[in-house]
Amino acid sequence: MNDLQSVVAHAKAAFELARTPAELENTKAQYLGKSGRITEMMKGMAALSVEEKKTQGAAINLAKQAIEAALNARRQALADAELQAQLQAEALDVTLPGRQRGSGGLHPVSLTLERIEAIFGSMGFEVAQGPEIESDWFNFTALNTPEDHPARSMHDTFYVEGGTEQAPNLLRTHTSPMQVRHAVQHVKKHRMAAEGSVPANALFSGAMPEIRVIAPGRTYRVDSDATHSPMFHQCEGLWVGENISFKDLKFVLTDFCRTLFEQDDLVLRFRPSFFPFTEPSAEIDIQFQSGALAGRWLEVGGSGQVHPNVIRNMGLDPERYIGFAFGMGVDRFTMLRYGVNDLRLFFDGDIRFLSQFR
Repeated sequence: MNDLQSVVAHAKAAFELARTPAELENTKAQYLGKSGRITEMMKGMAALSVEEKKTQGAAINLAKQAIEAALNARRQALADAELQAQLQAEALDVTLPGRQRGSGGLHPVSLTLERIEAIFGSMGFEVAQGPEIESDWFNFTALNTPEDHPARSMHDTFYVEGGTEQAPNLLRTHTSPMQVRHAVQHVKKHRMAAEGSVPANALFSGAMPEIRVIAPGRTYRVDSDATHSPMFHQCEGLWVGENISFKDLKFVLTDFCRTLFEQDDLVLRFRPSFFPFTEPSAEIDIQFQSGALAGRWLEVGGSGQVHPNVIRNMGLDPERYIGFAFGMGVDRFTMLRYGVNDLRLFFDGDIRFLSQFR
């Protein structure tokens, strides 16, 4: 009996010396394991008489229960100590101000688009939106682009499922289709007002308000390098009326560019060029008079008087209506506004780069 009491006392003392759960389990094995003190005592009962087995067995069970109780108590104590240490390490000072999530901001291209819309809005231009999956007719045919034009090649244009072999669908290569889309709806509304006096298939030559619209949006071409992307942004502009001349085009674009870049001494050059949907046509170049780009001519878009065939496809009589159109690279303007020399940075999604424009 005295031996059992000594074993229990030694077990309790050994458990108290354990500083980690692993040490505690190793100590447990010395008393309750397969070769432990209690186990060896229970094996020794085989040589005892029946009466001695009853007495000794009861005493050993009590000792075993006392050791297990001490073991569980120490386990709980170690677990509580570990929890307290963790709570102290992760303590939260409730008097500190809360952590706020970083505020987001508009993408630099979106900022430029907003500014473009605001400037042209001040000149009386509406903003039109159209589909990015476009029909061949609106994207090419209605804009006087012949079937053998290179832009219709699979190497230059993303064709998509749908449509027919004669009229396929594609990802629009420019926002110019909105010229015809918007004008057709505009003419349709005023043709209905004059119903009865205008034959259904005749070109409309009646009185109507001027068409003055811009169409910003995404466009797609098979092209990718430091200054080109398969997806990019354009802003198309259209002004059609009875007496809209190239002089109006030059005034509108000069005023727009100077306002966008906030430089009254910005110089514009209209360089003769060719586009199927305008005649005459001109590339638009700008020249900064100060800064890192001072003195250099930079191409920023194309423009011209709307071709009579395009006017007809709008449903208008080119003998009465005339106008101009232009197309600008919004990404190009964004690069110039913010001094970015690689277009791909806009679409990499690097928060370090984009956060500079918040």
